[in-house]
Amino acid sequence: MRLFRRDGYDRTTMRAVAAEAGVSLGNAYYYFSSKEHLVQAFYFETQTQHEAACEEVLRTRQGFADRFVGVLEAWLDVAEPSHAFATQFFKNAADPDSPLSPFSPESEGARTAAVGIWQRALDGADLKVAPDLRAELPELLWLMQMGLVLFWVYDRSEGQARSRALARMVAPIVERLLKLSRIPLVRGPADDLVALLRFLRSTPDVS
Repeated sequence: MRLFRRDGYDRTTMRAVAAEAGVSLGNAYYYFSSKEHLVQAFYFETQTQHEAACEEVLRTRQGFADRFVGVLEAWLDVAEPSHAFATQFFKNAADPDSPLSPFSPESEGARTAAVGIWQRALDGADLKVAPDLRAELPELLWLMQMGLVLFWVYDRSEGQARSRALARMVAPIVERLLKLSRIPLVRGPADDLVALLRFLRSTPDVS
C-alpha cells in the first residue's frame, strides 16, 4: 500500500513489492499470484476495517437513516487514506473481466461481508418494509454504496466533504421511500423492483 500511494498502481510492480517487503520475487508470488490479488487483499482488509468502524453505529443507533449515514460515513473514514490512488484502482475495477471488479468472483468475500453489514444495519433498525423488498434490501443498499464509491472517486472537495454531504442528504430520502413500500399503491412498483433485481441475479454473467 505504501508503494501504491507513492508510485501509483500502474507503476508498482510485484518485483518492487517484493523488494520493499524484503523477500524474493518467487516468495511474493507464492502468496499473491498477481498484483491484482494484492489489491484483493487490500479490499478485504478495508472491508474488515469498515466492519469494525460500524460497530458503535450499529450498537447505538436505531433510526434507519442514522444507521444508513453511519455505515457510509464509516466507510468514507476507512477509505480516506486511499483516495489519492482510487482513480487508478477504478480504471481497472470498471473492467467487468478484471478481478478488481466489485462484482467479480475474486471479490466475493469482500462483497458478501459488505452486504452483511447492510443486513445488520437493516435488522437493528426501527423500520418496517414490505417483506419481499426487505429480503433484497441489503444487496440494494450495497449497490447504493457502490454508487457513493463512484462519486467519492471523483470527489475533489476537501476531505471529500461532498461525498459525506451526499450520504446525509440521501439517507432521509431512502428511508421515506422504504416506508412508502408498505402502502398498497406503492407496493406494485416495489414488487417490480424486487423482480428486476432477481432477474438480474439469475441472468448469466450479470451481477
